[in-house]
Amino acid sequence: MAIRIVRLGSERAADEGPRIGTVRRPPRGVPKAEFAGQNWYDVWYPNLAPSAETMKLGQQVADDAGWAAFAKRYRAEMAEPDASRSLDLLATLSRHSGFSVGCYCEHEARCHRAILRALLQERGATVID
Repeated sequence: MAIRIVRLGSERAADEGPRIGTVRRPPRGVPKAEFAGQNWYDVWYPNLAPSAETMKLGQQVADDAGWAAFAKRYRAEMAEPDASRSLDLLATLSRHSGFSVGCYCEHEARCHRAILRALLQERGATVID
């Protein structure tokens, strides 16, 4: 069993398990009852999304220095007790069940989910590449 890091809204893998949306806002124009059926997410968990201020910083990233500043800020948010406990919980669950976490961004390399992947792995999570 393991965690998959996915782009929300993409087709699901056959053995993906439930999707957890680690995003600040639900998808626009999609009725709540259709989130899972349209491959967005089964559970919305904004606790692991960047704050609105940090998300704005990430959306303005134009170079490696900007990305490093975003990553530092997001990591600091994820070090807060509630977020840290959530990461520990997901890391532990990954060794016993399969599920996915994700975001809407097209490219993981410049998305908080890349940092989320690293944070989970640092806690001993089993993560599928």
